Amino acid sequence: MKLFGTDGVRGKAGQILSATLAMRLAMAAGIYFRKHSVTNKIIVGKDTRKSGYMIENAIVSGLTAVGYNVRQIGPMPTPAIAFLTEDLRCDAGIMISASHNPYFDNGVKFFDKRGNKLSEKAEQEIEDIYFNDVLINENQALGMDIGSSKRIDDVIGRYIVHIKNSLPKTLTLNNIRVVLDVAHGAAYKVAPIVFSELGADVIVINDEPNGRNINESCGALHPHTLSEYVKKYRADIGFAFDGDADRLVVIDENGEIVDGDKLLGALATHQKERGRLSNSGMVATVMSNQGLEDYLITKDIQLFRCNVGDKYVLETMQKEGLNFGGEQSGHVILSEYAKTGDGLAAALQVMSYMLIKGKKASEVLNPFDLYPQILKNVKINKKIPLHDIKGYNELIKDLKKAHIRPLIRYSGTENLLRILLEGRDIMLIKAKMDEILDFFSKKLNV
Repeated sequence: MKLFGTDGVRGKAGQILSATLAMRLAMAAGIYFRKHSVTNKIIVGKDTRKSGYMIENAIVSGLTAVGYNVRQIGPMPTPAIAFLTEDLRCDAGIMISASHNPYFDNGVKFFDKRGNKLSEKAEQEIEDIYFNDVLINENQALGMDIGSSKRIDDVIGRYIVHIKNSLPKTLTLNNIRVVLDVAHGAAYKVAPIVFSELGADVIVINDEPNGRNINESCGALHPHTLSEYVKKYRADIGFAFDGDADRLVVIDENGEIVDGDKLLGALATHQKERGRLSNSGMVATVMSNQGLEDYLITKDIQLFRCNVGDKYVLETMQKEGLNFGGEQSGHVILSEYAKTGDGLAAALQVMSYMLIKGKKASEVLNPFDLYPQILKNVKINKKIPLHDIKGYNELIKDLKKAHIRPLIRYSGTENLLRILLEGRDIMLIKAKMDEILDFFSKKLNV
């Protein structure tokens, strides 16, 4: 597809993701959602990037131009948009965010009326409409059929109550000190309220968004600052969110960053022990460590793997009848509480596990040892189908013969080749990685 990547439409604001593109994209989406319209309402939220004002206005113009009524709710986490789309009985939801990317990027994510991210088929249909001048022109609304927009400010309470209910009613966070790094992003209001109302002693950092400091040396992408605060204030735990709060990184009481796969393993165990893990299975991506899979076997939990991207995690969960899955990057999907990755819901499940076990974060979030794994990103000039690269198949055979699990793929949003190698012998992995980096640098940077 020309517009959609692995997570909606994303690019440099004002250049790739211009006001013109955003307006026409909204028109195309409105035409698509109109086919199954029930309420003629679409909800629109955003994170704290300055470009969000421009893109939001363009999207509202596009939607109203094809007859939709729009509900604008301002800065809110991505999972809140997914929840509120269904809760407010909207035909669709739109989130304006580039998630963990720098402030100068932005993106547009779509949700159906049930709060689920769109399938590739649906995205392709919207893209086809986008490039169809006849359809765009034929669907322009006139007179009283033109849509309206309304900004509503009271929905934050609905999401807060919903998230608080994910913590068992028998538990409180009294006497728990928590440090929250909200990355100057969409959770800067919601996260502190949730934890404070549940009784925690809350310390909040990076909660002064100015339009350009989102994710800047803070949040889930840069958790070392949070680590220092956890140690400084002798906190029980620290939680770092990304710009749109669909990702979570956990810091234990010692200031150590909890590995994403270990977090998934611990939460899967917690759900299983509570009798809340559907079909005794969970989903992770091909990026997850083999150590996770081997650990889950000991807990009688089956692991299903999928492509990278939380929407693929959710699709596999739905296909296999599961209610838990995630990515090692920090996307954790607990579909009992959220339709997409939700950093707040995941954080409260971590607290639930700690409280029920009566143990520290370092004790419950370190359930197994990881196999050595190296991940490298290679900047490239062109993307050639991997199997068309001379010598590629032989390279893969050589790695597998050496008992190394390779995962090599192109980034869906950048000119990068992502290379992951995993095995038991770290020195062998390092040697093979050097060979592979040299191989691809020569093949893809000519």
